[in-house]
Amino acid sequence: METNASGTAGKPIKCRAAVCRRAGEPLVMEEIQVEPPKAWEVRIKIVCTSICHTDVTFWKMDSGPFAVFPRILGHEAVGVVESVGEEVEEVKAGDTVLPVFWSNCEKCRHCESSRGNNCSVFANRPLGPGMPRDGTTRFSAAEDGEAIHHFLGVSSFCEYTVVDVVHVVKISSPIPVDRACLLSCGVSTGVGGAWKVADIEQGSSVVIFGLGVVGLAVAEGARLRGASKIVGVDLNPDKFEIGKKFGVTNFVNPEACGERPVSEVIKEITDGGADYSFECVGLASVMVDAFNSSREVLLLLSFSLFLRSRNIIG
Repeated sequence: METNASGTAGKPIKCRAAVCRRAGEPLVMEEIQVEPPKAWEVRIKIVCTSICHTDVTFWKMDSGPFAVFPRILGHEAVGVVESVGEEVEEVKAGDTVLPVFWSNCEKCRHCESSRGNNCSVFANRPLGPGMPRDGTTRFSAAEDGEAIHHFLGVSSFCEYTVVDVVHVVKISSPIPVDRACLLSCGVSTGVGGAWKVADIEQGSSVVIFGLGVVGLAVAEGARLRGASKIVGVDLNPDKFEIGKKFGVTNFVNPEACGERPVSEVIKEITDGGADYSFECVGLASVMVDAFNSSREVLLLLSFSLFLRSRNIIG
């Protein structure tokens, strides 16, 4: 049954949200109405949220099936459960949680497997404009009732949001909220890529192109896995000092390589090529350098490349 200690369970909540009404236009602060959670849903009071490049990508998207407006963007956040709908047993009101865009039903073959987490029950449903189970929205404009769409199953650019329980992870409340929000996307992507996907072996060499949030998280994951050499590649020389805190042992600035290809410099550092190569920038040209810097190339493709009309040739 729905539960809540504050007395708002089962009732709509009016709050503020940064609404994206048209592609590429500034977000508009509006008063919205957030409906109570239905079965298997959780209503969360957002405490802290950050911005990810994926938010920017969808904000700019002006065509295609995923260009849906008005909508509430944001998917890196931490919050406190305000109330839960029927069938929800995993969390309760007052719990500190991360709303995450990657679903986990915990029951299908893929969720139970240690080799992957691409839920076969809810796969790609967060890309739709509504809740994953029924496709409807829990947001509307307070002024006229206009429907406002969801984003990646999270929609964190608002004071309250409703997410499916398969998109909720409970965390320890003492974790600083301004850092915990990064765990819901950037950090989990990087650490998970190094730890779970690549399964980096102890004593191996790693090269990381781009030392942003994801790249630094990859470095941390590689360090935790025992990599002996972690090479960071970035145009910003200040990133080396930052990278050292996350395990980066060597730094390469492409602008300081002169006429030499970056891959040649990296192969020299890693004695013939890195055992693991991570491209964390999102540029096709950098992807080529990442391939060429590897000792042996294992090609992993992300569906997001094709969502952005990228072509893989060769």
